[in-house]
Amino acid sequence: MQVTQASSIAPVSGQYWQWRGQPIYYVRAGDRQPHRPPLLLIHGFGASTFHWRKNVAGLSNDFEVWAIDLLGFGRSAKPNMQYSGELWRNQIHDFITEVIGQPTVLGGNSLGGYAALSVAAQHPEDAAGLVLFNSAGPFSDAQPVPKKDPIREVFGSFVQSLFQQPWASYLVFQYTRQRSVVRQTLQKVYLDQTAITDDLVDDILRAASDPGAADVFAAVFKTPQGDKVDVLLGQLQCPLLMLWGEHDPWMNARARSVKFRQYYPQLTEHFLNAGHCPHDEVPDQVNDLIRSWVNSIAS
Repeated sequence: MQVTQASSIAPVSGQYWQWRGQPIYYVRAGDRQPHRPPLLLIHGFGASTFHWRKNVAGLSNDFEVWAIDLLGFGRSAKPNMQYSGELWRNQIHDFITEVIGQPTVLGGNSLGGYAALSVAAQHPEDAAGLVLFNSAGPFSDAQPVPKKDPIREVFGSFVQSLFQQPWASYLVFQYTRQRSVVRQTLQKVYLDQTAITDDLVDDILRAASDPGAADVFAAVFKTPQGDKVDVLLGQLQCPLLMLWGEHDPWMNARARSVKFRQYYPQLTEHFLNAGHCPHDEVPDQVNDLIRSWVNSIAS
């Protein structure tokens, strides 16, 4: 099934892959290169393949580029089930095995970064390299790295526990999916406000209107904690590129960088004048850095 993805950059034709009886949406652009691995891009919480439109367009002349909607997000199915990093790790592993068919450079933002790290660490045969954009996930040791946990900081542990109740999470979901609230949230995490387009807001709202979207939102607060980032870094074998939006209000990029370097000192990293989603705010700079880095590890 072909689906045309609207974008102010360039339309990308997507299709569906059946995984465990659920339709999973993905896009592919560019031709397979004999001397360069494919790229697979994985979005963060509440986002979708649309969030990578500038990177798919900008990199597809040099690479075969894929982007995928995690189960529960974007145009993928939204069944009422337990969601976890392990589930998304298995989804990405099976997609690489069944659809892409060769080791891939995995790139992930925020939640998608944790999923990409999990795949690269625990299925090394899948990963030709790993690119993380303001990647999520806790370390084992107590750390003052995040500036604040938005949920705990704003609502407190009592309200967070209240979200475990279906009626409460449903009400919060109805509030957060309002157009004005979506835009306000983006304004907080984007440094470049001009990158917050109507198309971007529309894509988030479209997914939030799908049947099952409220159940996915509620399930996030019941997600079992997966392996810690330091444990995964201890298993990692492939080259790692870290691209940090230095003005991310949800994490202290410089301090978090120290933690990644502590457990994986051989990484390469760059700090960018952007917020939580540098790939969407400064896509030309990000694309150039990815292109140069992948060429260096593939040569």
